[in-house]
Amino acid sequence: MNWIELNDEAQLSDIKNLSNTKPQLIFKHSTRCSISSMAKSRLERGSAPAGIDFYYLDLIKHRNISQKIVDVFDVSHESPQVLLIKNSECVYDESHSGISMDEIAEQAAA
Repeated sequence: MNWIELNDEAQLSDIKNLSNTKPQLIFKHSTRCSISSMAKSRLERGSAPAGIDFYYLDLIKHRNISQKIVDVFDVSHESPQVLLIKNSECVYDESHSGISMDEIAEQAAA
């Protein structure tokens, strides 16, 4: 898994723009949460579909970015959480044990 670190609010504009040509995924991860660590591990063990950029947000270090994600993509905050961005909008979000690479691939292809 080639994570792109999400560490600046300005990257959210880039993600929106890039999502017009290929899906973008944001994984919101709490480094202090065992459930979040299990979700991250499941993603890393799965086969990442080609053509998706995978962003990793450390919620402990970047709470401000997490709040900005809520505002920009009109989603509720959860942790862990994945958001799939296509055509500048969040078309899919899932949290906790519902996070799976197979579902991400299916939603990205839709």
